[in-house]
Order: sequence, then structure tokens, then C-alpha cells
Amino acid sequence: MKITLSKLLRPALAIAFASFTSVSAAQADKFTLHGASQFDEKHAYTRLMRKFEQLTKLNYSGEHEIEFVMHLNSELGLEKDYVAYMNQGLSVDYAVASPSHMSTFSKLATVLDPPMLYRDTGHWSKVLSSDVLKPIVDDIYKRADILLLGYGGGGVRHLIVNKAVSNMAEIKNVPIRVMGAPIQTKLFNAFGMTPNVIAYSEVYNAIQTGVIDAAENEAAGIRQMKFYEVGPNISLTAHSITVRPLAFSGKALRRLPEDLQAAIIQAGKDAGTYGRVTELTEGSGIMAEMEAQGKLKTVVFTERAKLIAAATPVLKEYFNSLGQSALYDAIQAVK
Repeated sequence: MKITLSKLLRPALAIAFASFTSVSAAQADKFTLHGASQFDEKHAYTRLMRKFEQLTKLNYSGEHEIEFVMHLNSELGLEKDYVAYMNQGLSVDYAVASPSHMSTFSKLATVLDPPMLYRDTGHWSKVLSSDVLKPIVDDIYKRADILLLGYGGGGVRHLIVNKAVSNMAEIKNVPIRVMGAPIQTKLFNAFGMTPNVIAYSEVYNAIQTGVIDAAENEAAGIRQMKFYEVGPNISLTAHSITVRPLAFSGKALRRLPEDLQAAIIQAGKDAGTYGRVTELTEGSGIMAEMEAQGKLKTVVFTERAKLIAAATPVLKEYFNSLGQSALYDAIQAVK
């Protein structure tokens, strides 16, 4: 296994940054809040967090100075690391993270955006703008001590494959990378594929070396990670619409003055809306641009209705296993 110097240094960096975290009482006139992103300034998740920073400063009229420090390009590891740091109240105060990385603490986190949960982008948007998901927010805060401030995301995810696939027969038994949440494995099994849990940072090499033949991601991720170089055929399954919460460490939040807490909570909600609109509206343009540049080829998937039919009983069973049948019904009832 190849271990880079940056990976070896990440734990040390995290410990070092912990000593400078804003929420210490050592500097009562100034609070320095640390954010983390796997990506650069151009990525939608980073831009969401930058908007959060701006809105927090606009919302806050208290006496304390607020400083934001953003650690970009996986400087402090990956999203799963950010979740662990926020749980501990160290190093990372806020980050955008996939719900699957919160499932270590809360099983309910996995039901925020499994494939085929949302009928379309309109349904997705209405659910995230309502209070329907509050039971999930409450459970994550209780078990992980992480507060979901708002919901980013909006990436419509498609299959990234090293060959063209357009129907259920052609995706049968295709090895695909999935995220670590069990529901992801269950659903891609139901689609007839062969799911493999692989770290996000290893996906490119896994396709290149033939460990898997496919992955799945939205346009921004495909561009950022250059997945088109190893999986140039993008099958337009639109099987998932991402929900990427802007999360804040509960331990960090409670150390702040109440008026600053209120400013942060409101800013997080509004920044989430900004992030959803940004990613949703830009996604199709990014995909079209990459195709026009000859980097990838989009392939129409002709049997999306069969994906929905395969996913529905699995989703119902999964929600029921968590004692959340009523939550599933409430999500589907949103019109």
C-alpha cells in the first residue's frame, strides 16, 4: 500500500490545529472557526461554506470578532475525518459531509439521500425546505453531537462506466464502487450490480486497474476527480440526488455566545439553500461542457422506471428496519 507523506502528516496537522480552534476561551474577544473541504475553491461544497462564512458575519452583531480558516484540498483528511473531528470538538468546526460518514454514529443518517428516495428535483427541493427530516437531524445531534445546519447538495448522480450501458441487462453484475452505508450496497444489489465499498480517494485507481468497472457521481465530482479519464461513459440514470449537509460540531457550537450560535444556525440554513441552487443549476452545464470537450460521452439509460421499481421495496424495508416507516411515508407524501 502506498502511503504518502501527506497522509502520515494529517493526524499531526489535526492535533496542531486543535490547539488553535476558535472555541477555546483563551481569546474571549475573537473566535476562530476552522472549516475543512476535500476540494478547492471552485467546488460547490467549498463555495457553500464560503457563503456560510459571509452570512455568519452579516448575521452577527455582537461584540466578538469572528475569523474563519478554511483547510482546502484534503489538508485535514477526508469527509469521514471531518465528521470524527467534529464529534470530538477538535480541529474541524464545520464542514460539508456525506451523510454516509455520519452513519457510524446515527443509522438514520443513511436515509437522507439513498438512491431513488426522491422522485425528482422538485420533490427533493420541497422535502429539504420543510421540517420533514427533523427526526434525522435530532438523532445525529444526539448520537454524534453534530448539528446539521442546512442542506447542500443537488448533484444528480449517474453511473460512470468504462463501457457504454443503457439498460438493466447491460448493468447486470457490473462491479461498482459504493459508499460505506449499508443501504447503498442493498440498493445497488437490487439494481443487479455488484457493489464494492471503496474509499473515494481510491476510485480512480480502482477503475483504472480493473478492480471495479463503474462508480457513480455527479458532474462536479466527475470533473474534480477526473473520473472521465478512466470511466468515459456516463450512463444518465439520475438514480440519486445528493443531500450534503453543512454540519457544525456541537461541542464547538455550545462554547460560543448564544447570539453567535443563533447567527451560525441561520447562516447555515441559508447557505444550504444557496449551495443546493448552485450545484443543481450548474450540474447539467458542467456535464455538457465536459462532453463538448470530448472528455466523456453521455449515454441515455432507457429503463429508469425499472430502477425505481427495484429500489422501492428495498427502501421501504430499510426504513421499517429503523423504525422509521412513518418518516418514509412523510417524505413520499411531500408534494
